[in-house]
Amino acid sequence: MAEAVELDLVEVAPQANPPVCRIMNYGKYRFQQQKRDKEAHKKQKNQVVKEIKMRPKIDLHDYDFKVKAIQTFLQAGNRVKVSVFFRGREMAFLDRGREVLSKVAGAVAEFGRVETEPRMEGSYMRIMIAPNAENPLKKAQQRQKKEPEAQPVQPKVQKAKAKKNLLPDADQI
Repeated sequence: MAEAVELDLVEVAPQANPPVCRIMNYGKYRFQQQKRDKEAHKKQKNQVVKEIKMRPKIDLHDYDFKVKAIQTFLQAGNRVKVSVFFRGREMAFLDRGREVLSKVAGAVAEFGRVETEPRMEGSYMRIMIAPNAENPLKKAQQRQKKEPEAQPVQPKVQKAKAKKNLLPDADQI
């Protein structure tokens, strides 16, 4: 029957009882399936993990600079790994590293949420911060698109009528 219409007999669900078969053009079916897979692959978003390294004795300006970098990464939709690096005797003061990480988590709470609590990995204490599902920056941009900007009202300007020159010309004097 399939040969008569130049199609293929394809087993669709072999584990079903009885097995399900279909008469179709198998080459066309495979092409459509590859096309769907390709489209799905294009739509798939690669999430990049950015890393920011700090020290337990970080200065205020350095801290602010790194927090701004974390915020921009989160606004771009990237996950951020925040690491505090301990050297030598600093390993005795792990609480200072936890304080720095909790301070960072509080500073970027508007832009992202903490995925993993602070944990030690060798001489690093790390947390992962993921961007919020709804980004405040993207929300503002969408609001601007929805609400058209109010056009300023231009006052109507009418040309003034030309007044007669009241002063005499130079050749008339």
